[in-house]
Amino acid sequence: MQNAALFLATVLVWGATWIAIAMQVGPVPVLVSIFYRFVIAALVVIAALAVTGRLSVPERRHHPWLLAQAVCLFCMNFVCFYNAAGLITSGLISVIFSLATVYNAINGRIFFGDRFTGRALVAAVLGAGGLALLFGRDLFVTLDARALMGVGLAALGTLFFSLGNMVSRRNSKAGLSPATANAWGMTYGAALLLMLILVTRTPIVAPPDARYVWALLFLGIFGSAFAFTAYLLLVARVGSARAAYATVLFPIVALSISTVFEGYRWTWPGALGLALCLFGNVVMFAPARFGRFR
Repeated sequence: MQNAALFLATVLVWGATWIAIAMQVGPVPVLVSIFYRFVIAALVVIAALAVTGRLSVPERRHHPWLLAQAVCLFCMNFVCFYNAAGLITSGLISVIFSLATVYNAINGRIFFGDRFTGRALVAAVLGAGGLALLFGRDLFVTLDARALMGVGLAALGTLFFSLGNMVSRRNSKAGLSPATANAWGMTYGAALLLMLILVTRTPIVAPPDARYVWALLFLGIFGSAFAFTAYLLLVARVGSARAAYATVLFPIVALSISTVFEGYRWTWPGALGLALCLFGNVVMFAPARFGRFR
């Protein structure tokens, strides 16, 4: 029951982050927006740990791994995705990101000796196929140099995300709680982003309006501090392959929000795509005694 609650929370919150990110597009540079986001997230997680008496300093041997988690999950993957969003459609990025299920299965095999399961493979195929139908109108992009660069950035961002999952698994196995790892990882991530801002001489622009501020607070508090902790706790509990299936489902939440606020129109291929994604969810999480794929 607790695993289901963690999974549902991750899907719902991350599904809502798309519209919040769209609200931030404008005069504030990408690096600065991501920096603001993780400064807020780090402060929230640190404050929560301090209030509950769980704030601690990990042993020195853990810090290289916390830095690696910061690079993968709280810095470079967002740099890749935000820049890809300026080159290709969000629908295509979502389809590429859904391949995190495949990335995690392969990386889990490489780094932890996980065995491939038919259940995970079938769920990944169903999820990716469903998203392709859901975002079919967005997938027909001109394969020029800009589009190819966008696809490459999205694929690289997904790889960083998956590698961050692997580092998080290592940190959990080493006895670090996801909240502690996030507190230090997000702090390191914000520091790395500040270094990139200074090195690239990116102008630090103040939040331009209340709309941006509200979106930033949602992304920092809920999209990062809360959702990343829930997701990485799920990774520690059920494994990276199963937890990553959230990346297939949260675009569906984004579409539902888009239906209300942006006038997204559902089609028969879109409805079929939704059904495939949901069926993939059943395949992935139904009790093993009811499933053929193990």
